[in-house]
Amino acid sequence: MNRHIIAPLLLCCLASFARADDIQLQDNPPDRYTVVKGDTLWGISGKFLKDPWRWPQVWKMNKAQIKNPHRIYPGDVVVLDLSGGQPELRVLRETVSLEPGTRVEPLEKKAIPPIAPSAIGPFLSQPLVIEPDQLVGSPSIIAAQEGHLIMGQGIKVYVDKIEEGESRNWQLYRPGKMLVDPDTKENLGIQAEYLGDAKLLRYGEPATIEILKAVTDIYPGDKLVKTPEVLLSEFIPHAPDTEISGRIISAYTALAELAPNDIVTLNLGKMNGIEEGHVLAIQELGKTLPAKRKTTTNGNRTGYVNLERNEDGSIKRDESGKVQVRVGSTVNGEDEKELVGVKLPDERIGLLMVFRTFDRVSYALILEIQRAAHVMDVVTTP
Repeated sequence: MNRHIIAPLLLCCLASFARADDIQLQDNPPDRYTVVKGDTLWGISGKFLKDPWRWPQVWKMNKAQIKNPHRIYPGDVVVLDLSGGQPELRVLRETVSLEPGTRVEPLEKKAIPPIAPSAIGPFLSQPLVIEPDQLVGSPSIIAAQEGHLIMGQGIKVYVDKIEEGESRNWQLYRPGKMLVDPDTKENLGIQAEYLGDAKLLRYGEPATIEILKAVTDIYPGDKLVKTPEVLLSEFIPHAPDTEISGRIISAYTALAELAPNDIVTLNLGKMNGIEEGHVLAIQELGKTLPAKRKTTTNGNRTGYVNLERNEDGSIKRDESGKVQVRVGSTVNGEDEKELVGVKLPDERIGLLMVFRTFDRVSYALILEIQRAAHVMDVVTTP
């Protein structure tokens, strides 16, 4: 069985050099790169492009391809071809020849993900953003075997009701903090607190479950939610098609400053046009300098000095006997009273990528940072 390399999979052109300012190659991009296990689309695109989220533009992907792209596997070779005067990228794929004219792909390989699964794995299934009354009808813990009041891993627990045929795999939650939009003050949803995992032992009313994992103490009244199927979406990191602006409203870190690989919550969701794979720029808001008295170039300016006087009309003096005065100015006979401050421009300090969306909020991973980001920083279309 002979192995052949160079089975063309995909051929696309870069944007015209007339718009080279839109898509820029790295200063010294490699001629080719062999994909290895552990690579990500973000990492590979960053080897060729200064702006990795431009990858779909380089490959001329449409919206359907961005959400369901051609897969790239370890062993594939990404080639940068400059021979035609304009850069082109090609993927060369290793295949296996079974007989003349027949080729098959190595099915045992796993396609490389958009970003590192280890960074976002737990957040693909938990924590959870819910509506205020979403857990009302969910199964509830009513008691534990052997009279335990505080429950943990390995304890068998009674649940008010789980009907025959329902899932056997469950997660445990309790309602947590309310997520509030910092600008509109609107309630965006409740951040349910993830407590652990459980498996069903017996259907019924009550039903019996066993706690397989507990990240904190579990109590009667805590809720069960079916464990979702965890699949890393096959999306491509890309910028939104429209101008989007929002804020980082919370972070899953004990530190005041945010750094690469930190998970954050945005006040943007599906209702705002946000989708998995969207890359947004983190903007540090420019400070407003202290206000100064407004000046003008029009009219005649005159200065004046007024003596400060006491209530009885006598001249006011300080403890040393110095006369107190008030200095001011006028323009065309009117006092200059208006004060103005200078707003410094916002500065881009990093990039993040959305990997899970809800109706009005989303989770994102910080990919790059030039200096520390913070909760309440603004995010925009890059």
